[in-house]
Amino acid sequence: MATKKIEFGTDGFRGIIAGDFTFENVEKITHGIIKYLKDNVNDKKSVLIGYDPRFMADEFARFCAEIFVKSGFSVMLSNCVCPTPVLAYAATVAKNSAGAVMFTASHNPKNYLGMKFIPNYGGPATKGITDVIVQNIEQNYTAEPQEGGKIIESDFREVYFSHIESLIDFGAIKKSNVKFIYDGLFSASVGTFDEILNRHGINYEVVNNCYDPNFGGFLPEPKEKFMHHKKNGFLTFANDGDADRYGVIDECGQWVSPNEILAILLKYLVENKGMKGKMIKTVGVSALVDVVAKKLDVETITTPVGFKWLSEKMRENDTILAGEDSGGLSCGVHIPEKDGIYANLLILEMVSVLQKPLCELRKELLDFAGVNFFCDRVDVKLEDKEKMYELQQKFLQMFDIAGMHIYDVLKIDGAKFYLGEEKLSWVLMRPSGTEPLLRFYIESDSIETLDKIKDFIRSHTS
Repeated sequence: MATKKIEFGTDGFRGIIAGDFTFENVEKITHGIIKYLKDNVNDKKSVLIGYDPRFMADEFARFCAEIFVKSGFSVMLSNCVCPTPVLAYAATVAKNSAGAVMFTASHNPKNYLGMKFIPNYGGPATKGITDVIVQNIEQNYTAEPQEGGKIIESDFREVYFSHIESLIDFGAIKKSNVKFIYDGLFSASVGTFDEILNRHGINYEVVNNCYDPNFGGFLPEPKEKFMHHKKNGFLTFANDGDADRYGVIDECGQWVSPNEILAILLKYLVENKGMKGKMIKTVGVSALVDVVAKKLDVETITTPVGFKWLSEKMRENDTILAGEDSGGLSCGVHIPEKDGIYANLLILEMVSVLQKPLCELRKELLDFAGVNFFCDRVDVKLEDKEKMYELQQKFLQMFDIAGMHIYDVLKIDGAKFYLGEEKLSWVLMRPSGTEPLLRFYIESDSIETLDKIKDFIRSHTS
C-alpha cells in the first residue's frame, strides 16, 4: 500500500519509486485525470503520454496508457525518451487532443519519479484543475470500461522541431560558428537538442550525451556544481532531467544566473527582435529584471513561485518573456510552459546575431541597468507549524528591517518586503514546501546592506 497522500505540488505528483511512486498510485491518478477530462473536455478523446530517462518511467507510461485505452481514449505514446516541452507543444497541435501526461521527476534525485497532467493549451495544469483531479482521486473514482481506445506509438519531436525552426535563427547560429559545448547531463534533452543542431549543420562539442537513470551519480540539474565541463572561450549548455530548465556557463567559465539571463534576453527580444508585451516573472526573480524592464518601457507582472502561475498570466497577456529564478523560461511566441531547449537555443541565437560573447553581454547589461545586485538566503529551522506562524507574524508586524523602512509588502507567495525608498533591497519570507524551514531570500544592490539584512534576520529568528 502507498503511504503518502497523493498531492499535486508546483508541478505534479512526485515520490520515491516503489515507495510513494507506485503502480497503485499511478492508477489512481490516471483515473482522476480521466474523470476530469470526461467532465470538462468530453469532446476530446486523444491523450499524449511521454517519459524522461528515469528508471521504469517508460513502464509507468505504458501502464498509464493502457488505463486510458480501457476508458475509451486513444493514446499517442512516445516511442522514445521525450522532453517535457516537446510533449507540451505536441499536445497543442495533436488532433483531438485532450492533453498530455508526462512521467518525470525533473531535477530530483535518481530514486524519484513523478507524473503531471498537461492540458491541451500546452502548459502546466492550473491549481483549479489539479484540485479537481485530487478530489477525484480522494473519491476513489474508477472509470467505466469503454471500447474504441488504442495505443499509437509516436515521435513528438518532428512537430516540435518545425515549430522551433520558426522561432530560432539557425542560419545566424551556423554562420557565426560560436564555440560551445553541449553537456547532455544524461537528460531527456539528449536526442532532441543535439538532433536539431545536427540537422542544421551546427558544430559543437558534446559530453554526457546518453541516457543514464543514475544521471552519472549527480543530480540532473543544470547548475554550476553539476556542469563540470568548461572550456576557455566556449559556452556550455545543459538542461535538467526533463529538459524544461536550462543552464549556461559563459566563455570565461562563469555560470550565468537565470536572473541575468532573463534580463539579457529581455533586452535582446525588445531591441533586436522587436517583441512587444509584458515581462512576467515569479516573486523571487531579481530586481535587476525590473530595472531593465523599466528602462525598456516594459510592464512587469509578478506571480507566485511555480511556472503554472506564469503560464496562466502568459495566456491572459501579450508576453515578451516569462521566467523564474530557478531556470525556467518561455516567450509569448512559444508554449506557456518552460522550455530549457528553447532557452539554450535563444541564448545561442542572441550571441550569434549580436556577435558578442555572453560574458561581454553580461557587462553591457550591468552598464545598461546602472546597478548590480547581490543575493543570499537564510534558512531558519523550526519545531512545528505554530512556531513558523509566530515567526511569520513577527516579521509581518515590523516597520523596518536592518534600519530600512518597509515601503511595501507583496503577499502573493509568502511575504516579500521591499526596503528603502528605491526598493533596491528586498526580503522574501517563504516557508519551505518540503521541510520545517522558513526561508528568507535576500537581495540588495550593496554587499554591505546584504550582510546587515542577514545579521538582522539571524538576530530576530534565534
